[in-house]
Amino acid sequence: MTHPVPADGAPAGEEPADAAPADAAPGHAAPSDRPTIDVLVADDDPVVRFGLKMMLGGAPDLRVVAEASNGAEAVELARRHHPDVVLMDIRMPGTDGLTATETLRSRSPAPQVMVLTTFDADAHVLRALRAGAAGFLLKDTPPDELVVAIRHAAQGRPVLSPEVTRRLIARVAESGQDTRRAAARRRLDALSDREREVAVEIGAGRSNAEIAARQHLGLTTVKTHASAILAKLGLNNRVQVALLVHDAGLDRPDRPE
Repeated sequence: MTHPVPADGAPAGEEPADAAPADAAPGHAAPSDRPTIDVLVADDDPVVRFGLKMMLGGAPDLRVVAEASNGAEAVELARRHHPDVVLMDIRMPGTDGLTATETLRSRSPAPQVMVLTTFDADAHVLRALRAGAAGFLLKDTPPDELVVAIRHAAQGRPVLSPEVTRRLIARVAESGQDTRRAAARRRLDALSDREREVAVEIGAGRSNAEIAARQHLGLTTVKTHASAILAKLGLNNRVQVALLVHDAGLDRPDRPE
């Protein structure tokens, strides 16, 4: 399996961006030093699985190692094949994709999971992101964007920016907000005052460079705080930080308590 990059979500010296940067398109030769990324495709529709396999077949650095028709199969096949990335449909018979995502992300080492969905304004997507999914893809995502997203996920880079996550949250009405707010604030109590400030900045979708400028900190210091935040909160990526900040209500400072 490939190994994740530093906790700021980008290779050393680079900043993650809201939009995925250009990358080699399917059918183009990948650099010789690019490792092969093993992919597991989980969808109950065999036509969808076939289509995804065909789309990924044009990228020389991607290899579909297994196909699953439900969540239980995905979990078992992931145990056998150790994929780097799992493309997971949310709604499948039996064990659904959400349960399978939670199971896979609780393992060590855990594969990166990209959720496949038909609608982006879907409460189920939020649950998958809370479980540590790297992001979500609509099923009609163009092949070149799909390939780039898988490459980013395999590197441990969140495919979904915190800003897009916030827009998703705004479109999805959820229940139990008061309970989540109290629980989120208890978790954030583990952070120092400065780490909490950086977490709020991450929740606003800002890059490390932007946080450094706003907080008058060095870039290395911001990266250190970001790593400490993920470690203390037991999170995998910045998207999860953004969700926790949202749950705590800290991304809406003008909202009454």
